[in-house]
Amino acid sequence: MQNLVTVFGGTGFVGTQAVRYLAKAGWRIRVAIRNPNLAYKMRLLGDVGQIDVVQANVRDRPSLDRALDGATASLNLVGLLRETGRQGFQAVHVMGAKTIAETARAAAVTRLVQTSAIGADAASPSNYARTKAEGEAAVRAVYSDAAIVRPSIVFGSGDGFFNRFAAMAQISPALPLIGGGATRFQPVYVGDVGQALARIVTDPAAAGQTYELGGPGVFSFRELLEMMLAETGQRRMLLPIPFPAASLLGKVADLGAFLIPPPVTADQVELLKTDNVVSGRYPGLAELGITPTTLEAVLPTYLYRYRKGGQYADQEDRAMAAERA
Repeated sequence: MQNLVTVFGGTGFVGTQAVRYLAKAGWRIRVAIRNPNLAYKMRLLGDVGQIDVVQANVRDRPSLDRALDGATASLNLVGLLRETGRQGFQAVHVMGAKTIAETARAAAVTRLVQTSAIGADAASPSNYARTKAEGEAAVRAVYSDAAIVRPSIVFGSGDGFFNRFAAMAQISPALPLIGGGATRFQPVYVGDVGQALARIVTDPAAAGQTYELGGPGVFSFRELLEMMLAETGQRRMLLPIPFPAASLLGKVADLGAFLIPPPVTADQVELLKTDNVVSGRYPGLAELGITPTTLEAVLPTYLYRYRKGGQYADQEDRAMAAERA
C-alpha cells in the first residue's frame, strides 16, 4: 500500500508525536504495539481511517509479518530505559531491531528508520548504550540505507526526567547529583523529535543518514535540576553522590532491595559518566529545517502541576502579596 508506514512503539512518549506529524503529512499509519486495547486514543490523532492499531511483539516474527504487510516504510521506536524480566536490552534493542529489519526486508518495505540514542557506542561499559549501537549495526546489516536517529534526553509533558525529579522533590528533602552533577545534556523537545522523525520517514534523501537531535542549549545535570526546582518553586538540597557510591546504590536497587528504587540504575550511572550532547559530525534539526524549542518555553507548561497551588500558583502568590500590602 503506497504511503503506509508501520510504527513500532507508536504509543510512547516520542511515538505519539511521530504519529501525529506523520498523519499531518498525509501518511496512513499502522501503529504496532503489544497491547492494542490500550491504544484506542491513537486513532484520534488523524482523520477517520487514517490510523490503525495492530498487535505486534518484536520477539514474535508472525506478528511482525502481519504488522508490516503492505507497508512502504517502517519506523522503530521500541526501546527500554530499564530492564525488567524478559524485556531486556539485548532482546529489545538488538534482537528486536534485527527482527523488524529482516521482516521489513522480506515484506519489501523500502524505507526503514531506526531510533537509537546519543551515546550509542559498541565499546561503552553501559549495557544500554552498547546494545543501542549493536541494534544500529544489526539494522544496517539488513538495510544499508536505513536512517538512524539519535536524540539526546527528550523533554515535554509526560517526560521521564523532569517529571521524575519534580515528583521526587515533593517527598524528599534532597535530590541526588550523580557524579557531582557535572554531566552535560542537550535536551530536545519531544515535538521537535516527532516532527524530525516524520520528515526522515517521508524524505527519500534521508536514506542512509545518521541524525543526532539536540536542543538549542547545553546544561549540566545540576543546572537542569536547578531549573526544575525554580520552575516548581521548591527548595531542595542538591546532594553530590560520587560515581562509586551511586553505582553501589544502583546495583542494590537492581536486586530489588528497595521498596522505592533509587532514581538511577547501575547501568544509568555508567551512562552519566559521559556527556549526552551532539557530536557535530552528523546532521540534526537544522538540516531537517526545524528550529529547536527551548527548555524555558516548555517547562512552565507542564511543571506547574508540582507547584504549591498548581496552575493557580501565580494567583495565590499575588493574593498573598496583596494581603501583606
